[in-house]
Amino acid sequence: MFKESIKMSWANIINNKMRSFLTILGIVIGVASIIALITLVSGATNSIVSQVNALGANKITVTVMGTPLKPGLINSDIQNLSTIDNINGVSPTISSRTAVAGNNIVMQNITIQGKNDVYFSNTSNLMATGRAINIIDINQESNVCVVGSDIAQGLFYGQSPIGQGIIINGITYTVVGTLQASSGFSFNSNNDTVIIPYTTAMKVLNTKYISSVDLYMTDSSISDTTTQKINSMLLQAFNNKDNSDNSIFSITNMQDMLSTFQTMTGMMSLLLGGIASISLVVGGIGIMNMMLVSVTERTTEIGLRKALGAEPGAIKEQFLLEAIFLSLFGGVIGLGFGVLIALVACNLIGISLSVSAFTVILAIGFSMVVGVVFGLTPASKAAKLNPIDALRSV
Repeated sequence: MFKESIKMSWANIINNKMRSFLTILGIVIGVASIIALITLVSGATNSIVSQVNALGANKITVTVMGTPLKPGLINSDIQNLSTIDNINGVSPTISSRTAVAGNNIVMQNITIQGKNDVYFSNTSNLMATGRAINIIDINQESNVCVVGSDIAQGLFYGQSPIGQGIIINGITYTVVGTLQASSGFSFNSNNDTVIIPYTTAMKVLNTKYISSVDLYMTDSSISDTTTQKINSMLLQAFNNKDNSDNSIFSITNMQDMLSTFQTMTGMMSLLLGGIASISLVVGGIGIMNMMLVSVTERTTEIGLRKALGAEPGAIKEQFLLEAIFLSLFGGVIGLGFGVLIALVACNLIGISLSVSAFTVILAIGFSMVVGVVFGLTPASKAAKLNPIDALRSV
């Protein structure tokens, strides 16, 4: 009997192709919207998370504004920070912007950063060619540099920049390496950056103060405890002055930022999915409307089947199967369109496509639930139809 119900449901859908297509259109739009929106948010999230991990999810960044008597950290403070438990490396940063010249070409407003070997050893996928700045460069205050991809192409187009000289503020630096080009979706691009040893930068800028420090943890799971220890040591460095408003220094925990970002994007995915699911509800209403019309049109058929002994449950089963088929077909087609839309959008934005099994199951499962919920009323109406009333129209 169940097989007969399936055959009759399928035959009715096939015999009314245009009406069936228009009925499932709302489901197609709803499922496609859910798949496309959630997939895009997931792809963007994965891209940003991977960039944060590349920068160092185990990293804590300290930004120092200082006081009038002490405008920044000094080398002894850096040494004290490196002794904190769970810290396996400290990387000071000194930054400025100026013009650079090389190969008879001048590039304006270029970022110059002073860093040490710890930064390079704790940052993955950073170097493209050549070598990084090492501990010898730091100790000897060497005039060497590592350049970003835009600098390498702008000053030495068609040539290898390794071993070439560039001039910064009248001093010639030898290029020893180049950095990987940052992606179009990157929020921390090094493409127009020149990195020199931080000790060299302090000598050139004639300063002993450091305004930014990256600290790398051995175990990021205890980042909160480590952050508290860093805060205590920095307060000692500034004679325990009040820093409740972060006016002297601020501490940024990348692990906390990552967790907060993932929570926010998770909420955004649910919000967008909820908005897109409205289309599924509209599609469900369309299925209910079509099924109610179908019950009215097939009153004679229902009356004849009941007169021949068909049980109300069999009638209800047939109409409910039709609604489920329509919603399921709409879900499958919507899934295909949603993935296609997401693929095109991801290529345009420059992020990777990420379609999770949960998203697919959610979209298809929701569409089937819509079919059952909105198909139940017409099916029940058909099952309760009085055969004598139905046969009066014959």
